[in-house]
Amino acid sequence: MTRAIAFSQHLAFAGLLAAFSATLVRLMIAWPILDDPTRRAATAHTRPTPKGGGVGIVAAFVAGMVVLFGTARYARIAEAEFIGTILAAVAIAAVALVDDIRDFRFVYKLAAQCGAALVAMASGLVVTRLALPWIGVVDLGLAGPLLTLFWIVACTNAVNFMDGMDGLVAGSLLVACAALCAIAAEQGAWFVYAAALFLVAGLAGFLPFNLHPARIFMGDVGSQFLGFMLAVLAVACARFDTAQISFLIVPLLLFAHLFDTGFTLVRRVLMGERPSTPHRTHLYQLAQRSGMGVHMVAAVHGGFVLFQAALALIFPALPPRVKPLVVVPPLLLQLLWLAYVAARVRRAGLSWRAG
Repeated sequence: MTRAIAFSQHLAFAGLLAAFSATLVRLMIAWPILDDPTRRAATAHTRPTPKGGGVGIVAAFVAGMVVLFGTARYARIAEAEFIGTILAAVAIAAVALVDDIRDFRFVYKLAAQCGAALVAMASGLVVTRLALPWIGVVDLGLAGPLLTLFWIVACTNAVNFMDGMDGLVAGSLLVACAALCAIAAEQGAWFVYAAALFLVAGLAGFLPFNLHPARIFMGDVGSQFLGFMLAVLAVACARFDTAQISFLIVPLLLFAHLFDTGFTLVRRVLMGERPSTPHRTHLYQLAQRSGMGVHMVAAVHGGFVLFQAALALIFPALPPRVKPLVVVPPLLLQLLWLAYVAARVRRAGLSWRAG
């Protein structure tokens, strides 16, 4: 009964945070930072639309974490890690908000992401060992910080790059964060539980305004912040077991996003294109350009995340030797999606090249 009461209190607080997020999003619509489609080749919309709605997500999360830090000691991690995580998240959100206004070059964005990642890592959030199939637990040594830095920056950009269609990122991450919240509660990882719950609240306040046709976009302030926070929470999830194999939970939840971004990046490099050049050749963009409706593309990605969430929910109960192989089913699903999109691209006579 006590746990049920606590859970209802958590939901009530999350509801307040969602209302706070929605209020800020409304303000961002009333006093907009306009996203001008004539300035960005990668955008799919045709008229200036407000962006920066991610301010509501960031503010709801930070407000929740401030309350958590002051009142709920059971959900605290080491103070340096707690403060470092929040400072790094606020820093990357602030830089991204300025970027939404001024449009920084990609190298400056990358530098800010690396700086924020190093702040989180300096506070103690580093993956130190991983369990590999048929090999066992491997101590990463000096490779641990490098892997952690690469993961945080890669995840930040993967979510950012996927935010190019109404409702796709906000809807899919709402499901992913809800699943992470449930897994963390079951594992007694109360910091991850609270952080995921606050992200759910922020996204719930924002999503109604981002459904097609979107009244506002989350902008870099939302997408970079979400990618960064989920990357950091993946490192925190590594504490669920001594082998730190639970680090895989967040990559599993985000597998479709990571696959699309990774495939697109590698393909563009092999085709001789600059990765930082704006384009509309992500798989989800090509699917939409080939005639699939925005609602359908977003629904497909929602289905991907539901499938990945189901796997993530059973992940903690799997035998240790099987856990690293849990990425195989979503990989096969993404390869089928790639084949389907490629067939649509061929029939529609589209080019895989930017421009």
